[in-house]
Amino acid sequence: MTSGFDWAVPATFNFAADVVDRWAEDGDPLALIWANAAGEERRFHFSDIARLSRRVAYTLAEAGVGKGDRVLVVMPRIPEWQIAMVAVMRLGAIPIACIEMLTARDVAYRAKHSSAVAVICRAAHADKIEAGLGGIAIRVAVGARPGWVDMTASYDASGEAPAATVGAEDPAMMYYTSGSTGYPKGVVHAARAVFAWRYCARLWLDLKPGERIWCGADTGWSKAGTSVLIGPWSEGATAFHYDGPFDPAERLRLLARHRITVYCAPATELYRVVQEDIAAHDLSALRRTVSAGEAMNPVVAEKWTAATGVPVAEAYGQTETLMTALTTADIAPKLGSMGVAAPGCDLAVIDDDGAVKPNGEVGHVALKMPCALMMLGYWREPERTEAAFVDGPDGRWFITGDLASRDGDGFFWYAGRSDDVINSAGYRIGPIEVENAILEHEAVIECAVVAAPDPERGEVVKAYVVLKDGEAPSDELATGIQAHVKQATAPYKYPRQIAFRDSLPKGPTGKILRRALRDEARAAARNGQ
Repeated sequence: MTSGFDWAVPATFNFAADVVDRWAEDGDPLALIWANAAGEERRFHFSDIARLSRRVAYTLAEAGVGKGDRVLVVMPRIPEWQIAMVAVMRLGAIPIACIEMLTARDVAYRAKHSSAVAVICRAAHADKIEAGLGGIAIRVAVGARPGWVDMTASYDASGEAPAATVGAEDPAMMYYTSGSTGYPKGVVHAARAVFAWRYCARLWLDLKPGERIWCGADTGWSKAGTSVLIGPWSEGATAFHYDGPFDPAERLRLLARHRITVYCAPATELYRVVQEDIAAHDLSALRRTVSAGEAMNPVVAEKWTAATGVPVAEAYGQTETLMTALTTADIAPKLGSMGVAAPGCDLAVIDDDGAVKPNGEVGHVALKMPCALMMLGYWREPERTEAAFVDGPDGRWFITGDLASRDGDGFFWYAGRSDDVINSAGYRIGPIEVENAILEHEAVIECAVVAAPDPERGEVVKAYVVLKDGEAPSDELATGIQAHVKQATAPYKYPRQIAFRDSLPKGPTGKILRRALRDEARAAARNGQ
């Protein structure tokens, strides 16, 4: 689907100036509706975001942040997240969005690995991560905190920073994503990719000025870039952002109350929502439902469509590329598929040598280079970056790590991971991170972590644990290990299932055979164990 498609990437692009400021001057539509579980609500037009981000950018510049600097933005779903992200980009600095669930150790890794010069977080959250900030000298808080710059105080200041000139190939955003080996990778995106994310909003989300979209992706996920911040605002649409616990009935009430027109929900979320009394809510404004991050259960999608009259349009992507397969607004969805290759993306199924496989055969999902969506690379890891590509007979391909087949109509069908990354309710979880945390527990001598099938979350983390001599398996010990992992790393990574073993299967070199454990976990799930 690349023929005739023009990305139209400009020579320079600064999201703050070329999107936020532009809409502020062009009709000034509503940019953001924010609400929380306590019933509070705040609304911002693009002119509000432009003004506040200029003032926060000025404060950051005065503190020493400049073009190319990395800035950790550790926030929940509050308007200050959007304002801070835009302010950092206005300076030509590189925001690194992080969820608040990260522990001090998680933050410490990101701070050191990225050589971040600044951090922005809530004053109330600073104590929890301060131990991980290391030598970061520029510390900015949402609210007053001794020794820190108060971001919100700058709202009433007079200084406003100009927008930096950012070249198309200059780094503009950075995300950390879990891999199958080692620590998370820092994925660096160029300004051209941030520009190109508008096509996802235009072709898949089908957003237009005046539309209202709700995507519940957390702030640290790249999905929030395409469907909460960059994508909707590039098209002049209004983003609805909700800070509160997941409650399927409340989801429906908010969809109705705020007249949401486009609802972006992962399969796990929709699985819960369809069990509510949908007919009791006025969803007449809703005209499009989309899903990504995990395979959609066709039964769930059919039930949603029957109740709302709105089909579910799926898409597929990863942090390194964002959305490369879409169910665009002009094609009929095939439930359970990943969509078709996005315009401008040469997406294919290839073999180990980089040759394209025939339709119907399972192989590696790969994106042909060049592509405007492609990351610049993994931060300061050229060897790890190079390992993600393969040169085939038809050109150079980026290997996504997913397996799939393609049918005669061009739709891709997910067949699993080619590595050990666990996809649980849309969260990518690297097994090594979880294993390292488990091994810190005083009772554990060895462990291995794999994905176990789960009807609601798609996959969950399952840990096979070998205990030290003198330790006995028990439910209490399993609970203790789970609690330890929740404290050692982001809580969503904890093993929901723990199986104690006398030993783990290993190959001739002593390497743990995760494949054998994955097979065992799948068999146990089939047998209801």
